[in-house]
Amino acid sequence: MEKVINKRNISQQEWLNYRRSGIGGSDAGAIAGLNPWRSPMSVYLDKTGQIEPVEQTDAMYWGTVLEKVVADEFTIRTNSKVRKNNTILRSEEHPFMIGNIDRVVVGAAEGLECKTTNIFNKDLWKNGSIPDVYMAQVQHYMAVTGYKAWWIAVLIGGNDFRYKRVERDDEFINLLIQLEQNFWCNHVEPKIMPEVDGSTASNEIINKMFPETTKNSVVKLPDDAKTLIESFLENFELEDKYSTLKDECGNKIKLIMEHNEQGIIENYVVNWKQVKSKKFDTKSFEKENPELHHKYCKESAYRRFTVKSI
Repeated sequence: MEKVINKRNISQQEWLNYRRSGIGGSDAGAIAGLNPWRSPMSVYLDKTGQIEPVEQTDAMYWGTVLEKVVADEFTIRTNSKVRKNNTILRSEEHPFMIGNIDRVVVGAAEGLECKTTNIFNKDLWKNGSIPDVYMAQVQHYMAVTGYKAWWIAVLIGGNDFRYKRVERDDEFINLLIQLEQNFWCNHVEPKIMPEVDGSTASNEIINKMFPETTKNSVVKLPDDAKTLIESFLENFELEDKYSTLKDECGNKIKLIMEHNEQGIIENYVVNWKQVKSKKFDTKSFEKENPELHHKYCKESAYRRFTVKSI
């Protein structure tokens, strides 16, 4: 591996430029279709500078703040010293692969990735499991560094700490290298956007790219759009059909359960519990306090997508 640049000696913009000069560990899962929050298209638009970096969320902020806490706890529990990595790394054999790793285990060819997550993601880590997107990330780092193992330490919900050693998987790494090389050489470098998929991440990024409309504008669609429209309507009908069938099965199960909260049969558990919640009565408030409602009413806009036959 090659040490490209010391992160402590560069500006935020310079760091962004270096990050865009290759595929990093957090990009690997998205390119492999394993990231529920990012798609290949969003990675492509980021690497080619067509979208701004994602604004820091509260989760991202606290993840950065707590990184040292997680690393220190890992040292306490494993008695393994770790050293913070301040350089961006690049694979000499595959220069399109870069690494911005959290920690290096002192005295071993191993690294440490520090994670934090909320309690709702607890099941993703149960029984020693590691989310696929993070497995792709650490295998990517092992491809860049040549290391034989990587540790992942995670703090769940602020009070549940777990850690696991991940062995190098050369078969997985070879597949990642192929996917990333194809993505970099056939999409990023020639600036050819990859196929758009149906992920939530792709939907969100497209909506951000085109948030507003030109009033009363009409565009003549190309011939191949007809096939897409017909497929859209066909799948829309199937979705509606199977959604109705799913609801029908659910209603029949509810009739069998009656007033019971839980039903059990062989390998299945069915819960139908009462959940109470309080909801703000907007209509009554507007009626009784019209001026105050208008003062604090915030306007929002979005684009509604529909397709119909004419």
